[in-house]
Amino acid sequence: MPVALARALAYATLVALVFALAARSASIAAREPRDRIDEIDVSALPAEAREVLVRIRAGGPFRYERDGVTFGNREHALPPRRRGYYHEYTVATPGERTRGGRRLVCGGPRKTPEVCYYTDDHYATFRRIRE
Repeated sequence: MPVALARALAYATLVALVFALAARSASIAAREPRDRIDEIDVSALPAEAREVLVRIRAGGPFRYERDGVTFGNREHALPPRRRGYYHEYTVATPGERTRGGRRLVCGGPRKTPEVCYYTDDHYATFRRIRE
């Protein structure tokens, strides 16, 4: 094999390795929860979110069929917990014909959650609800 070809192959292999390692690092970083999740006072939540909190504590009824389903935390945006710990609930968005992007995600027992988070951008960011 000519020296120039061997060098080109070695260089291409090195570049591919660097890109693979960079992609793996980005993937791992995306799965790790943020060190600190912003907070929001319950009084600062939209009225629709406060209504959903009341319904959660009452055990329902809920407006949407998917309310109360397990939230998988696949984005790893919330602290890691066992499967089934988190449940999601839709927060109605005035003027929206679909479920929209606002949700509450609560962890712990369904009627007495230990912690709840609010997202208004369909799980891209969360804020821990301070009561």
